[in-house]
Amino acid sequence: MDATLLAKVESLDTMWMLVAAVLVFFMQAGFAMVESGFTRAKNASNIIMKNLMDFGIGSLLFFVAGFGIMYGDNIAGLIGGSGFLDPTTIASPIDILFQTVFCATAATIVSGAMAERTKFVSYLIYSAVISLVIYPIAGHWLWGGGWLSTLSIGSWDGGMIDFAGSTLVHSVGGWSALVGAKLLGARIGKYKKDGTPNAIPGHNITIGALGVFILWFGWFGFNAGSTLELSQDIGHIAMTTNLSAALGAITVMFISWIKYGKPDVSMTLNGALAGLVAITAGCAAVSMWGAIAIGVIAGFVVVFGVEFIERKLKVDDPVGAVAVHGFSGAVGTLAVGIFATDGGLLFGGGFGLLVVQAVGVLSYMAWTLTMAYILFKIIKSTIGLRVTKDEEIMGLDLGEHGSESYNDFVLKM
Repeated sequence: MDATLLAKVESLDTMWMLVAAVLVFFMQAGFAMVESGFTRAKNASNIIMKNLMDFGIGSLLFFVAGFGIMYGDNIAGLIGGSGFLDPTTIASPIDILFQTVFCATAATIVSGAMAERTKFVSYLIYSAVISLVIYPIAGHWLWGGGWLSTLSIGSWDGGMIDFAGSTLVHSVGGWSALVGAKLLGARIGKYKKDGTPNAIPGHNITIGALGVFILWFGWFGFNAGSTLELSQDIGHIAMTTNLSAALGAITVMFISWIKYGKPDVSMTLNGALAGLVAITAGCAAVSMWGAIAIGVIAGFVVVFGVEFIERKLKVDDPVGAVAVHGFSGAVGTLAVGIFATDGGLLFGGGFGLLVVQAVGVLSYMAWTLTMAYILFKIIKSTIGLRVTKDEEIMGLDLGEHGSESYNDFVLKM
């Protein structure tokens, strides 16, 4: 290729990567709106502060060491060994930025599940460790050229398929959130003496809905941007992403309508997010009809997943983060082994790819649950995870930050 033409192509690729990175960055605003809207008004500033700082701290730590751990020279298929302090020695600045916004997504998922009762300083610590250790090492296994990228089983020798991170990003965040919320304990008043849960409604479903639409918008960059170049594939990826989200929302609307007598708004919003999470692994590998099927499956997963977490595991997850990101991410990754047009079970590929996907899902689950347990247990045993009872009742806005989000309003405690 002519040098001038090559330079123009590279410039277009860089521009596309920058646009996609900005879209994914804007998803931080979406997460902030979902989490604040689905929780009580007295904790809104605390939610915003956490979403702001996990991106700030994560950006620095991922640049200093996380990117090198994830993409540096492969050591035994488990960890990268170069690029520390100056990751530009192994990648371009746009590559680093794009991967930084993905790292921030994994970290911010945790804040929603642990909302309304977590110490701010404890949040800063576990967000930093996720950005510096848990996510980058997991990322190296697949995207950094580690052992999962070359895993071969049966007739499938193409490694695990997780195109944009249903498992690597979302389930890693979801499993971390599950452990953190379990060790933290439920909010005051969440469970009755007999163990049945009480509903604690969010203060602003409108803000929560805005957050979902922002996330849906940003997800086009999240998935289509993972081509890492201005490719003709982005149209197909955008369509599969959109269809799965739409069917996730439609499915949950009908399930909640049948189960509860009326279509539930907050649950339906989470249905759209579940569809987005589930399709993220296979958005480039499945057909549009496959994406529709994955969206329907994700709808069922999130409804019954939320109930299982709340009623059976007795874990208080105010925003449904574990079901949306952990459960839907895992199921969506497994679904690639069934619906992928190249290697999927329904397309004559046998069980090889499905088994590879299952190995990947279970490996990430085991890694994240183990590391998150160690992390949260250490924090709980030292500085503590939870605010005092009085601070929780008063609200973390005043208790942790000395200010309120709604100064001119009388808040319901």
